[in-house]
Amino acid sequence: MTATTVCLADVTGYLPGDPVAAAYFTGYPGAEDRLRDSPMFKLPSTRHHVTSGQSNVDLIEQAVQPLLERQGREAIQAVDILLVHSQLPDIPFVGAAGEVAHRLGLHPQWMLDVANGGCASFVHLLELARQILATTDARTALICNAQTAAGQLFTQARVRGLAQAAIPGDGCGVAYLTTGSHGSPLIGLRTRHLPQHAGEMKLVRDDGRKYWEAGEAQPRIGFTQEAVARVLERGNRLVPEVVRELCRDLGKDSTDIDVLITNQPNRLFLDTWRQALGLPPERHPDTFDRCGNLFGAAMPITLDHAVLSGQVPGDALVVLGGFAHAGDYAAAAAIHWKGRA
Repeated sequence: MTATTVCLADVTGYLPGDPVAAAYFTGYPGAEDRLRDSPMFKLPSTRHHVTSGQSNVDLIEQAVQPLLERQGREAIQAVDILLVHSQLPDIPFVGAAGEVAHRLGLHPQWMLDVANGGCASFVHLLELARQILATTDARTALICNAQTAAGQLFTQARVRGLAQAAIPGDGCGVAYLTTGSHGSPLIGLRTRHLPQHAGEMKLVRDDGRKYWEAGEAQPRIGFTQEAVARVLERGNRLVPEVVRELCRDLGKDSTDIDVLITNQPNRLFLDTWRQALGLPPERHPDTFDRCGNLFGAAMPITLDHAVLSGQVPGDALVVLGGFAHAGDYAAAAAIHWKGRA
């Protein structure tokens, strides 16, 4: 049986609204925060926020427009697979995929909303799409990463003054996958689930209420100094480990990577990963200072930005790598870049 070749045919990103300067947070009176000097929360210069009423589906609809223009509306509307990761979900009980399909005129055979994978969810979605494409009669897939938490969660009056609030940004990345030779082949994947760390990242309120319970306290991420230390240790270690494992699968050294695209949590992680893998800055494009931490949308947006800015040469070995949450998942994917199809 001949193995199915799955290709990244196209990728695009969308950033909502005008850039929001760091002063929006630093000039805001807030509670004293012992975490403000942590390397985890060193501020990016700008980030983007969704506007009031702007949903995950709105961002996906905007992000997909260049794909409609480049690939043709008929090709995108004919996709067999639609995979969506939303952060934050707009409605707790209902994913975004159904509304995305309706807005774009899609009728996919496979339609899934994926909750896990976090900041590395783009690789998780690539893996799911590859598995479905390789084992069914599906031939094309659209994968969407929408991030709206920055403008919704971190701008709340009692959260905006905290160190954590200034780091996230909003945006959406979308990729179009095909089988055969239409695009850049996906040549390797490595994933690592670490369920012992699941549940360590928590949404908390100072009054102890659950996020759905009425009250004045506002939900935020439950960071403590101890939790931050654990995340820093795991993140610094996990991403280089899973990238090296992938490179070994390919018979390569990490220094053979032409372009490394990672999630974008903070400058410390970006510097540590690049140095651990022996790569110069020009081979590790990043969007952190411009966009902040885009969570799951960071990889497709950063890849799109790198392609547009000429940082991805033809025949490049492009490796995507990242980790999720407090370290419960790490993943890497390798693409033989042949340009947009």
